[in-house]
Amino acid sequence: MLKDGELYIGTSRNPDDSLNKGEYLALKYGNRHGIVTGATGTGKTVTLQVLAESFSEAGVPVFAADIKGDLSGIAAMGEPKDWITQRAEQIGFTEYAPAEFPVIFWDLYGEKGHRVRTTVAEMGPLLLSRLMNASEAQEGALNIAFKIADQGGLPLLDLKDLQALLTYMAENASELSSQFGLISKASIGTLQRGLLVLEQQGAQNFFGEPALKITDIMRTTNDGRGAISVLAADKLMMNPRLYATFLLWLLSELFEELPEVGDLDKPKLVFFFDEAHLLFNDAPKVLTERVEQVVRLIRSKGVGVYFVTQNPLDVPETVLAQLGNRVQHALRAYTPREQKAVKTAADTFRPNPAFDCATAITMLGIGEALVSTLESKGAPSIVERTLVRPPSGRVGPLTDPERQKVMSLSPVAGQYDDDLDAESAYEILNARAAKAAEAAAAKQAAEERAKNGEAEDSASGRWTLPGFGDDNTADEDGGRKPTRKSSGYQRETVIEAAMKSAARSVATSVGRALVRGILGSLRR
Repeated sequence: MLKDGELYIGTSRNPDDSLNKGEYLALKYGNRHGIVTGATGTGKTVTLQVLAESFSEAGVPVFAADIKGDLSGIAAMGEPKDWITQRAEQIGFTEYAPAEFPVIFWDLYGEKGHRVRTTVAEMGPLLLSRLMNASEAQEGALNIAFKIADQGGLPLLDLKDLQALLTYMAENASELSSQFGLISKASIGTLQRGLLVLEQQGAQNFFGEPALKITDIMRTTNDGRGAISVLAADKLMMNPRLYATFLLWLLSELFEELPEVGDLDKPKLVFFFDEAHLLFNDAPKVLTERVEQVVRLIRSKGVGVYFVTQNPLDVPETVLAQLGNRVQHALRAYTPREQKAVKTAADTFRPNPAFDCATAITMLGIGEALVSTLESKGAPSIVERTLVRPPSGRVGPLTDPERQKVMSLSPVAGQYDDDLDAESAYEILNARAAKAAEAAAAKQAAEERAKNGEAEDSASGRWTLPGFGDDNTADEDGGRKPTRKSSGYQRETVIEAAMKSAARSVATSVGRALVRGILGSLRR
């Protein structure tokens, strides 16, 4: 399968059906990306398995999605079925031997593989907007939410963290808008409803901790083979937007975390994106540009990306132009769109004067493909009509007990199976809200006590003596000066009244004496 740094794909044949030569993929060009296309039932999954086995044998880790469950058989010893042995004899593949390969099963739902998660913060507002099908205004609100989380020390780990943050934003929209720009409560409400929909679709299983470590999908075994990470996607395909967003996130993480390495003798990782059309369906322009950027630049990180899809038209031209290694299975040409797809596929190959590509594409049999790979100096080889070699692993799914056995022997067994719920935005915001509620309740209780106390004093009609009661205020000498705020006018204390009465008596006596003296002198 591996010869002088090249991976054996199959053997081409001449127009008269005689064998021509072996078709290989140069390992050093494995990071130049590729595409496998063809109609349903033409052999795409088997070709994907052949490529995954070949890269694994060469010591290259592989990540692939298993849409129907058929790819899981790669973990079991191959079975020499009639069509397999016949194909091996037909193409002169004398080195064929059944084998099993090191496989790590992954599953977002944790049912058919180890749990795979990421945090809301790592997903970021752009991909999260794609996942929620958010409008431009709603995406802006999400960007503000992430900014508030960064500045406020609010870790966004799972969906309940984001839900709590959105609730906080809605309750404080006026105050926050002055600092971060207009926050529409309508946009916040739509995002909250979108989160509920994601929860119903099972997305809460994807967000949380422990988050997937990129190094765990880039493992090699003790005997030098690359581990094949197989993502169970049969249930995940019920939510195709989550499937596409997850794989795009994984590509983005690889792009951001891996260092620049330039051109290597072999890739550090090969990534197979099955049902690739789901990535681009109704995708906004900014997201398509992001995919194009990642595909164009991730090559320098030593990662090869291979898109697997039914129709080459499913992949934008800007991305299609980056794919140097091509395997084209049969296409039908009954409708105008299918005819355009055949022409597009034919035009992407370096022509072979021995046959017409467009005609050949519609005449290919099962397990047969047009193959063109990069050769010397990175130039594409002349397209050849090729019989793809049979895979060495089992063709077909594993049984549940077989899958469980593989999982129990996995190098990551036990690392991702249990949830972690660290303190994050949800707990922090709830704690702040509880503290604010306690303070508000205490203030209200104090106001109620003060109000009730004044009402009692007013109702009793009693005077307040100095040094007693809560409504005394200090006079200039530091003593207590009684006041009666609740009566509506100033009232005298008992002592004040007594003193004033005495003063009036003294003044009256003195006055009378003076009057008597004056009158007496007049009488004389």
